[in-house]
Amino acid sequence: MAFRRRNKSYPFFSQEFLIQNHADIVFSLVIFILIGLMFEATAKTAILFIQPQYNVSAPSPEGEVTLYQYGWKDCATILFYFFIAIILHAVVQEYLLDKVNRRLHLSKSKNTKFNESGQLCVFHLVSSVWSLYVLVTEGYLLHPSSLWENYPHVHLRFQVKFFYLTQLAYWLHALPELYFQKVRKEEIPRQLQYICLYLLHIAAAYLLNLSRVGLVLLFLQYVSELGFHIARLFYFTDESHQKMFDLWAISFVFTRMATLTLMFLAVGFGLARAENQGLDLEMGNFNTVLIRMTVLLLVCLTQSWLLWKFIRFQLRRWREFRHEQAARKKAVAKQPLRPLKRDLLGHHENGVLKAENGASPRTKKLKAP
Repeated sequence: MAFRRRNKSYPFFSQEFLIQNHADIVFSLVIFILIGLMFEATAKTAILFIQPQYNVSAPSPEGEVTLYQYGWKDCATILFYFFIAIILHAVVQEYLLDKVNRRLHLSKSKNTKFNESGQLCVFHLVSSVWSLYVLVTEGYLLHPSSLWENYPHVHLRFQVKFFYLTQLAYWLHALPELYFQKVRKEEIPRQLQYICLYLLHIAAAYLLNLSRVGLVLLFLQYVSELGFHIARLFYFTDESHQKMFDLWAISFVFTRMATLTLMFLAVGFGLARAENQGLDLEMGNFNTVLIRMTVLLLVCLTQSWLLWKFIRFQLRRWREFRHEQAARKKAVAKQPLRPLKRDLLGHHENGVLKAENGASPRTKKLKAP
């Protein structure tokens, strides 16, 4: 299974060899783990990488259901889907984005941003639809108070835990992809910022048993980011498509306000009024004043930083627009007026050609052929 066209071969384990064949190497590791399921001696070890662990049976009105907790064995599952994310990244890049890039003929800087937006557009679309499906099936949208009631939410359904594991795996895979995709040095700090922020917030929601609140926040964030990357893709195909950025700006501000409102409602008021106050690691209870204030401070600082970057971006766009308008006005003002051309024989008056002295000009006789 080859993901890259080999124009020339490189020495084994060299830098270019790893970059060119990293998806094939990872695919071989995935096949090796799947083969382990076929043998009884290795099946128990292989299942650690594929299936979420720490399942418990609990009674419910619908009957006995299987719920999940988190633990250190989740690292093996995250590692397996970390490999899967690298493979899917290579598939999208090779069979979708590279084909579009050949037609657009973008510059190197725009090509890097186009690939970034293309990959994130696919991921945000899948994650937003997936998170919405989980929110609807779990009933969190119809009962907002369930986001903080009965805390700590130690026991998770399969789809909720699997969602969080795959989210962590994807954002972890984005770190080595900076090397594999040969991202420009100027772009690495910006991409590292949002990758680390996603990892920090998702891991905090998962480990602090705030999975329900985190699920709603991720849905809002992914929908907003999906609009931005779609607008940027359209902009790269045709620079006249800028109205979609205005729609994204509205959704961005709404997402920031909704995120802050939900966090203060769930963590600042909901958990503060809960009966089980205190720190209990065995029960998974982190409902203390210090932890609540730390979580709120982290979210508020992140949202404030995002708003600050957004305002700077909008001001820069506004200045560039004003500069272009001023340049166009100056160009129009500097254009000289074109002089009116008068006929050599005279001028037209009431539809009749008059000579300069007022007499009608003689008609020139045409010579017979």
